[in-house]
Amino acid sequence: MVLEVDGVKLETAPWDPRFPNTNQTKYCYQSFLDYQRCKKIRGEDFDACQYYKRVSNSICPNAWIDKWNTQIEENRFPGNI
Repeated sequence: MVLEVDGVKLETAPWDPRFPNTNQTKYCYQSFLDYQRCKKIRGEDFDACQYYKRVSNSICPNAWIDKWNTQIEENRFPGNI
């Protein structure tokens, strides 16, 4: 779904067949990991990385993203990036 408000294009994350259930927690976490891995390998400005960033920001609660970013900065994030 795409919505435009005041010239800003707002999109929801697309359906991903790897996560068919309504609970999107795994989709959120995997998208966040994909973004961090892509950013590490290709750099933040790479188009695919921006896609993963949009998806994770759309699906994940802001509090989770803030917490995970803090953990990454403090080198205590449990995920494999």
